[in-house]
Amino acid sequence: MSDPGATAGGRVRLQVDERRQRLLELGLELFSAHSYHELSIDRIAKSAGISKGLLYHYFRSKRAYYVETVRYAAAQWLDLTQGAAEASRDDGTPDPEALVRGLHVFFEQVRKHARAYTTLLRGGLGADDELLMVVDRTRQEFLARIIARLTDEPTPLQRTAVRGWVGCVEAASLDWLEHQDIPVDELCEVLAASLLQILVCVGLVGSAADGP
Repeated sequence: MSDPGATAGGRVRLQVDERRQRLLELGLELFSAHSYHELSIDRIAKSAGISKGLLYHYFRSKRAYYVETVRYAAAQWLDLTQGAAEASRDDGTPDPEALVRGLHVFFEQVRKHARAYTTLLRGGLGADDELLMVVDRTRQEFLARIIARLTDEPTPLQRTAVRGWVGCVEAASLDWLEHQDIPVDELCEVLAASLLQILVCVGLVGSAADGP
């Protein structure tokens, strides 16, 4: 016989988790449409249709809400781009088409959440250690996924070169958002090709001339 209390407790927990996720999804919308400083806790609570006290039950402050929203966005981006980071041909080399697709997904998310993305990378909240840690962990995870498909023990030069490419993508995305004068298809193709060239230069992938 099942325990009614346990069932009720599980249902309550599920409701709590679902509401928290809805608040994080709302946070993505709000912080993408407004700057951090434009939004007050009262305005956020009103948009969510809940009391300010209930919002504080889930997040202790506006900053905590923003940090968790960024963490949620980072997890989503990693999930969406996972296929591209891990995609390879039968010989283990990266699949250029999959890289381009993954970059398309990334740039679509950047476009959709442009304000929040720009605020985060350009330090809109100042030198916030917790936010910087979220960003760095996301970079490290994406970097690890790329390298793991190529080698078990990257050299320092290989690690640094691939990490430099990740930084290049971030810089390119900020420039793309600011100017909007490059077709995203072209940009994704160039960035994918540049990664392949970097991998060749550091010996993680053989050059086309090495083939049969």
